[in-house]
Amino acid sequence: MALINSLPIPQLLNMFRENRTDEMWLDFDAAADVLYINFKRPIVADDSEMMEDDTIVRYHEGQVVGITILNASTR
Repeated sequence: MALINSLPIPQLLNMFRENRTDEMWLDFDAAADVLYINFKRPIVADDSEMMEDDTIVRYHEGQVVGITILNASTR
């Protein structure tokens, strides 16, 4: 599993570039204030990592398959 200590904007953009596919999409749940960034469909994560900044990185077989950003509207 890749170790990701934080996701500042430049690193997040690099993650988008490295994992970009035709199946990439975003979903925002306004009621929960959560932004879901997904790189593969269907979403099948076998592991996840909670970052200190309320960001969850989801993995499948060691590759990033998605990012969940909690409290997204306050960032």
